[in-house]
Amino acid sequence: MLRLKRIGKQFANGMVALRDVSLEIAPRTIVSVVGASGSGKSTLLRIVSGLEAPTTGDLTWNDQSIVGPRRDIGFIFQESRLMPWLTVTANVRLGLGPANQSKVRRGISMLPRLRTAEGDSLAPELVSEAIRKVGLSPFASAFPRELSGGMAQRVAIARALVARPSLILLDEPFSALDAVNRLKLQNHLLQIWQADRPTLLVVTHDVEEAVFFGDRVIVLETNSGRIKDDYTIELPRPRDRIAPQFQHWKETVLKSLDPSLIEDADPDKEEKYG
Repeated sequence: MLRLKRIGKQFANGMVALRDVSLEIAPRTIVSVVGASGSGKSTLLRIVSGLEAPTTGDLTWNDQSIVGPRRDIGFIFQESRLMPWLTVTANVRLGLGPANQSKVRRGISMLPRLRTAEGDSLAPELVSEAIRKVGLSPFASAFPRELSGGMAQRVAIARALVARPSLILLDEPFSALDAVNRLKLQNHLLQIWQADRPTLLVVTHDVEEAVFFGDRVIVLETNSGRIKDDYTIELPRPRDRIAPQFQHWKETVLKSLDPSLIEDADPDKEEKYG
């Protein structure tokens, strides 16, 4: 269980990103978080990841306080953030903890190294399995320059999966992709999730993506850093994006974000209001 209790975040310049955010997320579920730019979505995710400390409040994962990055909490960034001098296999292996901390960017470099009774002997098996899950086994020896944008993001997904985390955080993971690859990777990620069902916390600007993934959709209020709405999405999986019920939830979330978006699209508006 992920528990956030009255989380607040104020930066050194005085800007308040989050105010009094309390949230409980059950294991093996997917929760989407949407909100306008500046609503605190990414700050919330970084706090849950342990990369940022809250100014007020506390948070726990499985009853343990989150005070820094943890191997049981994975993170998929907006960009793939692959090391260009490393192969796909070597990039994925970073998810187990890098051998050379000085060459890796903040976030990845702070991951604790994998510790098992077998030492490092389990690493090749875990890496191969993660690469297989994202369908990139034929490209295990390729370098990032030899990959498409969608393939690079699959490597980033594999890197997050390799340590078998029970909680995975996703910060607009497909926003840099074209529409077709975005839909393909959304479907592929959900297929991967259904096998092991880690808890997912997904931050996105895409309302359709939020509804497609989420058992719940959390709407953050613009410029306040507070939770405005918390919707339970009662739709079976796999979800039909063009079904009336799916469209209903899209409109509901859009209206929460900005009521004018729905009002302006109402074909009967002119007739209703003259």
